[in-house]
Amino acid sequence: MGPDRITKEAVLARTVICALRSRGFLAYLAGGCVRDLLLGREPADYDVATSAPPDEILRVFPAADLAGAHFGVVLVRESGAEVEVATFRSDHSYTDGRHPARVKFETDPRQDVLRRDFTINGLLMDPDTGEVLDYVDGGRDLGARLIRAIGEPGRRFAEDHLRMLRAVRFASCFGFEIEPATFRAIRDLHASIRQISAERVRDEFTRILCGGGARRGFELLDAAGLLEDVLPEVARMKGVEQPPEFHPEGDVWTHTLMLLELLERPAPSLAWAALLHDVGKPPAFSIRGRIRFDRHAAVGAEMAAAILGRLHASNELTGRVRALVAEHLRFKDVKRMRPSTLKRFLRSDHFEEHLELHRLDCLASHRLLGNYEFVKKKIEEIPSEDLRPEPLLNGDQLIAAGFRPGPCFGRILRVVEDAQLEGSVRTAHEALALVLDLFVPPDGQPKQACK
Repeated sequence: MGPDRITKEAVLARTVICALRSRGFLAYLAGGCVRDLLLGREPADYDVATSAPPDEILRVFPAADLAGAHFGVVLVRESGAEVEVATFRSDHSYTDGRHPARVKFETDPRQDVLRRDFTINGLLMDPDTGEVLDYVDGGRDLGARLIRAIGEPGRRFAEDHLRMLRAVRFASCFGFEIEPATFRAIRDLHASIRQISAERVRDEFTRILCGGGARRGFELLDAAGLLEDVLPEVARMKGVEQPPEFHPEGDVWTHTLMLLELLERPAPSLAWAALLHDVGKPPAFSIRGRIRFDRHAAVGAEMAAAILGRLHASNELTGRVRALVAEHLRFKDVKRMRPSTLKRFLRSDHFEEHLELHRLDCLASHRLLGNYEFVKKKIEEIPSEDLRPEPLLNGDQLIAAGFRPGPCFGRILRVVEDAQLEGSVRTAHEALALVLDLFVPPDGQPKQACK
């Protein structure tokens, strides 16, 4: 079974294999692309494993790039497609929890398979015949929906600690179970994930959040001890009670898991905001007559920014998540907002993500969507030119009216825009009349500073 659409990468991979075989080398599709093809999924990329050493691969494809001389990895590109071609190898003497200190190029494909991470990723395929070379019972585990380490699990995870997160990712994205001995090894070695670079950890967490099984992924991370290692702030949500009238589902952790379960294939910013939107509740928790979380959105926004900073996320991602967390409670006030305030809110950057986070937040708690429907209707009713009208006044016009430039200009122009959004002024003449009424004292001299 395989995907219906033949991609440029699939065509290039087949071309590479044919070219290498014509020169007497073994060559197969390898790893994740074989797994995905057998699952009926379209592979995100295609990898080729071959008995050809790197210099021979480069002789066949002189325009290719030697991406990893030490590991025998060559990147072949053509017409916008890219295929990674790697020489069969065995890895030896891991010392840093990521890279082998020594590799040996092999001619036997079995040796290449035995150094890989999980059985479902240890399959090789002949693209011409569909024949699968399976030295590790990966086909059996695909059928049983199991993530099983190749060989001794503790050794696999000691070689590359990130494999522990990859096991969780594959289990959550595919809806598989982690084989018991493999999961015990993760539990035993979970603390070693702290030795992995923040960037690699962040990318795996993002894939778990965006892969279609986020709730399952975070339940596994928690059960394995990995959540406390990487995101202790999220782990602290467990057991933090919430007012039952607003959150009948239970504590903050339960609410967050329910929200994650509603995610399908979100953008990373929405996914991280879904995870962190209530991260400020544990430190903000208090009981004064009832359970309260004073300023938890503001507290959570700063915590989210700190967490993503620790994970070396981009400024763009951090900024978007910070804004989503900071603003997620504003929807409770939308029906009471002045028209100008509401319009400014509706034109927030990436407002569609704010609205979707609110919808998911409601569905994972009280399930009341009145404010969501109110906002959706307003978006449909308000023309875009009324949300972002052309300014009626600018600084030059204020100077011409006798105002001296200063910090007051920003406030004056905001007051004018408020009135414009409210519909009380519609022309530059009306806007100037409003300014002169509000900002010129009885002596007739325009104010330089606003009070």
